[in-house]
Amino acid sequence: MPVNIERTITSKVAQFTESFHRYPMFELHPRLNEDCITIGNFPLCRLLMMNDASYPWFILVPQRPEVREMFELSLVDQQQLMVESSLLSKAISEQFHADKINVAALGNVVPQLHVHHIARFVNDPAWPAPVWGHAEANPYSDEKAATLVEAMRELFRDDLNRVN
Repeated sequence: MPVNIERTITSKVAQFTESFHRYPMFELHPRLNEDCITIGNFPLCRLLMMNDASYPWFILVPQRPEVREMFELSLVDQQQLMVESSLLSKAISEQFHADKINVAALGNVVPQLHVHHIARFVNDPAWPAPVWGHAEANPYSDEKAATLVEAMRELFRDDLNRVN
């Protein structure tokens, strides 16, 4: 019996479309979109820079829909998150000559899983306390933000896909 290619393709497209709509796509939480500047994508996480010039402050957001906690990631994704977090921590420690790197996943305001990486210095405005709630954000100038984003993209040129 001859195969009807057109019907087969139409059927496969319908199956794909159905499965595509059944599973939600990753969307960055509106608050993260509002407060951060996108640098690019690692294999698992979107890399963001908090728009606060008081601290070198970066955020990794696993690009998995509806994930609120690390344990909700697959084991492979948990391991990849650790790899990307370690890579980012080491890079910002060296790039900014930090005295300490704070890494935290709180999620009390933004429930979407995201991991903060903040370069801290003994002379920063909040030291040694946490940065949260210490002061209003001090936004970067457009020029300074663009310079930092490009520097971070260059730093991770082999690991990061750009997002415009």
